[in-house]
Amino acid sequence: MSHTPTQGPPKPRVGPVRITVPSRSDAFLRKFTEVIGGPLGRHSSPGRISPGFFTVERVLIILTVVAALLAVASKNACRMNGWGGTNSYEWACYSDWTALFHARGFAENPFAPFATGAEFEYPVLMSVVASLTAALIPAGEYDRALAFFDVNFLLMVGLWMVVVIATARTAGRRPWDAAMVALGPGIILAASINWDMWAVAFLALAMLAWSRQNTFLAGVLIGLGTAMKLFPILFFGAVIVLAIRTGRYRPLWVSLGGAALSWTAVNLPFAVVNFDAWKHFFTFTEDRGAGLSSFWHIWNVTAAVVPGMATLEASAINVLAMGLFVASCAAILYLGLRAPVAPRLSQLVFLIVASFVMFNKVYSPQFVVWLIPLAALAWPKWKDFLIWQLFEVLHFWAIWMYLYASTADIKPSNTFPASFYVMAVLAHMVATGYLMYRVSESMFRPELDPVRRVGQFDPQAGAFAGAPDKFVLGARRGV
Repeated sequence: MSHTPTQGPPKPRVGPVRITVPSRSDAFLRKFTEVIGGPLGRHSSPGRISPGFFTVERVLIILTVVAALLAVASKNACRMNGWGGTNSYEWACYSDWTALFHARGFAENPFAPFATGAEFEYPVLMSVVASLTAALIPAGEYDRALAFFDVNFLLMVGLWMVVVIATARTAGRRPWDAAMVALGPGIILAASINWDMWAVAFLALAMLAWSRQNTFLAGVLIGLGTAMKLFPILFFGAVIVLAIRTGRYRPLWVSLGGAALSWTAVNLPFAVVNFDAWKHFFTFTEDRGAGLSSFWHIWNVTAAVVPGMATLEASAINVLAMGLFVASCAAILYLGLRAPVAPRLSQLVFLIVASFVMFNKVYSPQFVVWLIPLAALAWPKWKDFLIWQLFEVLHFWAIWMYLYASTADIKPSNTFPASFYVMAVLAHMVATGYLMYRVSESMFRPELDPVRRVGQFDPQAGAFAGAPDKFVLGARRGV
């Protein structure tokens, strides 16, 4: 099926490009600008005139530093009183960094994940990062777990800045959308739980490389990101949709080749040296039951108190979770091929990753960090973003209160009931689903898309930029 192209070839840029500023383009933010003099004037030309020292990227870095200070302040109770006992749940300052430092043997052997009999439940590159940071912690009589946290936190802040700048540069004429990444409440609260920001940074850099038509490099970065955490590989789902729609398959094969090369280069040596330690991540993922805050976990929590409601075992959850995710991907493929104009790459990536998060066996609190940079590119509307983040913050506190009530020796009347936790998980899922709906709606009604409304087709299109449609579902034959 084919029809006439819906977008022409990109026009060459002549001189600096005028950028979009939030006080003009976002009705929600415009209401809050009165205290600083109101929206930017219509005759100003941001992006074409020099802003002096305070460029967009420098301001974004300043915002990220402020957010990082809030992030470390949110962990201050545990920094002062320790992460032991129920402190990390009571004060909502839990971090895998401190929990795993002793529990997985880093205190005795920095390279414990690669030792015989090791059981470190993360992919190879994350094991490497954890080991190298542990090797920086000298032996001695002091709180080495706190030092391990501090080293990882500083590295995380550096990666956070990388993600912010990469998002700003990937956003085309809307660099200020990266402020969502710089100031996202979900990142402030959850980025220091685990090493996920490494994978987020690889995906953000891959999106930037793709937008600049560095197809092979984008694939290499996706391969490295997948060696850190599995979700970056979902990027290729979006590429497949656009390859089918445009008939351009070479970018897909080139990027897949780069990803396969980098992933193999990282994984193969460790698989050869210690296969059992290498495969532990895969067997652990398959065998584990419903993880905290997943839909499957709240199903089992509910089933435990509802007569006649059956709980779900790991084998059943594997089938159901995979089935629902595959069905979601099929629906996204249909949407991508049915939309009147080619969807933007970030729209597709966001929908696929969000579907994975919704139906995964686990929803760790830090998974919101995966979605925030993608949401900033796919649906940069501050009102919707902040409403979504409100429910994510609610979930963040609910999970720690649930764990505190489950482990502390206190009266049930002094804690939130399990039903509050269940409702918070459902609320975060509904909020994420609403964001997915708005992105899907903008694919079919391009006039609603904030990115297209400022004269951009797709800043992330890369090798697909300007490609005419070759296959569109529902197109009239012969047109």
